Amino acid sequence: MINKNAILVEQQNLTHVSSLEPFIYTDLLAEYAGNELVSFFHFWNMTNQVILGMKDTRVTFLDKGIESIKAENYNVVVRNSGGLAVVADEGILNFSIIIPQPKEKYSFTIDDGYSLMKVIIEKALSDFNSQIDAFEVTDSYCPGDFDLSINGKKFAGISQRRIKKGIGIMIYLSVDGDQEKRGKMVQNFYKEGLKDQFGKDGFPPVNPNSMANLSDLLQTKMTIDEMKNRIIHVLNDDYLFDQSIKEKFDTFQNSNEFKENYDKQEIRMIQRNDIIHWSETV
Repeated sequence: MINKNAILVEQQNLTHVSSLEPFIYTDLLAEYAGNELVSFFHFWNMTNQVILGMKDTRVTFLDKGIESIKAENYNVVVRNSGGLAVVADEGILNFSIIIPQPKEKYSFTIDDGYSLMKVIIEKALSDFNSQIDAFEVTDSYCPGDFDLSINGKKFAGISQRRIKKGIGIMIYLSVDGDQEKRGKMVQNFYKEGLKDQFGKDGFPPVNPNSMANLSDLLQTKMTIDEMKNRIIHVLNDDYLFDQSIKEKFDTFQNSNEFKENYDKQEIRMIQRNDIIHWSETV
């Protein structure tokens, strides 16, 4: 059972300078969710960023892979959740559901999390009468069992992060923009980073044609703001966004406790990203 008291958090058009923020917030919101028994719905998007998983940092020629990304005027950040490389830019909407799970009260499985996210996206797009399938698109970037597709073309990927007292279910939605360019950029990262080992050792043989934007799949002009509003409309039917709960959280964000916790998480993320800065100097 998910607590119906909820808070909406939005971070828009984050630049590379702020690229660690959404990942820091995931852990902070999870801890707060567990303590206060409240759920969070976190929307964020970035400008020209490639987000690497920790496995990606172990490609043989990391410096060459990063160079290929920067040649496209994108920056690189390493996230603190599982999975492989994804792209985040002004046409990609990132959305996280963060649920409290004190061990003595709730039991929420990994499949429950994936299913919850899929249902929300299906409801948000229900007026298009397009079937959304969940299966691994093996030649997409960051393939997973719960990739979301329409007519065999992947438009979203889902991951999870389980943190003390909470669970984060994260999705990236390719809404608009040049998805073929995104696919080629990730493909080139692996080609440059792996050379003749491309597509081996658990790294995907990325085919840019395996993915598409919602705008193209639904044959309509869709923006990330519209997609976000569609999701919020679904959430309003099932969750209580009480202003007093939001004000309590806002007060907490201005507290010394929040600042101390934020600083600790920021240090961890900076350390996680040290390998990128090291590779740039090689």
